[in-house]
Amino acid sequence: MGCRIGGAARGGARRSAGTGRYSDPGYADLADLSLAAPVAAHVRLTRAIALKPAEAGNVPMGRSRFYVEADVLSLIKGADGLPARISYLADLPLGPGGKPPKPAKKSEHIILAAPVTGRPGELRLVASDAQLPFTPDRAALIRAILREASSPNAAPRITGIGKAFHVPGSLPGESETQVFLQTADGRPVSLSVLRRPGEAPRWAFALGEMVDDAAEPPKPNSLLWYRLACTLPPALPPPSLAEAEQEQRAAIQADYRLVIEQLGPCARSRG
Repeated sequence: MGCRIGGAARGGARRSAGTGRYSDPGYADLADLSLAAPVAAHVRLTRAIALKPAEAGNVPMGRSRFYVEADVLSLIKGADGLPARISYLADLPLGPGGKPPKPAKKSEHIILAAPVTGRPGELRLVASDAQLPFTPDRAALIRAILREASSPNAAPRITGIGKAFHVPGSLPGESETQVFLQTADGRPVSLSVLRRPGEAPRWAFALGEMVDDAAEPPKPNSLLWYRLACTLPPALPPPSLAEAEQEQRAAIQADYRLVIEQLGPCARSRG
């Protein structure tokens, strides 16, 4: 048994009030969109028509809905491929004075989307802001995220927190804490924090039954970092500590805080 994690547990969104404009998306933002999208493509706009309110439906505040047609310049992700020209709806930030923007013809973008069943060439963006201005660096980062996620040894999506245990060592100040995590694919994974006298505490992530003492914490802006920093709650839930003694609970929570602090914040800029 354990505690399930619902939605994003950490990180905050920043948006300019009333404008619908978001700051430049970072790693977590791009991972959120990329991992949710069956299709990712580099496109060039050929036509963008602002829809009237009666046609647009429920549009997020500060945005205007457009019908977009675009040529596919390259397919970043998509098992079934794409036709040369596609169409989709995009919600774009309003311009000065609350007026709809004027998308530049031939402007280039990255879209994160899903195919519409029974309508070849028609896509649905996975989020209202899943049309991003194209830059080579942004495209390279999205490719890197998707490449890492498709690896057989990719870090799984974390869905909950299992039991946590603390074992004192044979020397004063020596101990090990293990926190077991629940995953979408059922693989056994855990966090391990090792303390030894005269040494800085070390922690690692174990993908499997065995903990590698030489394992290092995940690098920032990697898929494993994202899975942990953007999912783990700031403190362990009580059910995870149910089998620990009172003194052990304090040690477990201290070791878990160490992990959270060293992971750092999951910074998001999307609303």
